Amino acid sequence: MDITLPKLPYGYDALAPHISRATLEFHHDKHHRAYVEKVVALAKQANLSGQTLESIIHNTAGSKEHSELFNNAAQAWNHAFYWRSLRPDGGGAPSGKIAELIKTEFKTSQSFCEKFAGAAITQFGSGWVWLVLEGDRLVISSTSNADTPLAHGQTPLLTIDVWEHAYYLDYQNERAVYVNAVLSHLFNWEFANHNLSGLKIAAPAHEIKSPS
Repeated sequence: MDITLPKLPYGYDALAPHISRATLEFHHDKHHRAYVEKVVALAKQANLSGQTLESIIHNTAGSKEHSELFNNAAQAWNHAFYWRSLRPDGGGAPSGKIAELIKTEFKTSQSFCEKFAGAAITQFGSGWVWLVLEGDRLVISSTSNADTPLAHGQTPLLTIDVWEHAYYLDYQNERAVYVNAVLSHLFNWEFANHNLSGLKIAAPAHEIKSPS
């Protein structure tokens, strides 16, 4: 399969009023698309066409020579994972296996939300905040710019994008309001439980082929 921009798992209006149609159109159709298109071009130059997105990330992590390819591949993967981390009528208290793990690690879902929100609000500059599995423990992890837990041996469960393009049209400089809206109304706990189920991480992982 050629790598393509994955479709959103919901309509452009589905996350309103917390994330607007305008934000999704710019974020998905322009920013995410640009990362995908850049990966295809750079992978061809690096003779890495045909590898999966995850393989490219692992093979270029830490490489100065291929840092641009890593950044674009990681951003393409991160965004595909982010869309699935959100859902209409989501957020609130977790349920299922993820709820059990949160209780073990953070005592209460409120305590988890406070710690996660704190990490997302205080992340300096552009980046991502993740709920990951590290061994058998839940960890809140922050990555700057295009970095991704895949490059650090962690298993992503959910993420929030705190690059300004993720929220600025709707919230301007009020990152905290955006973060709390995601936690309260959009986080996809079903996706987190899916990622805990022993299956392969469910973000799209297409093979990359050079354009003919």
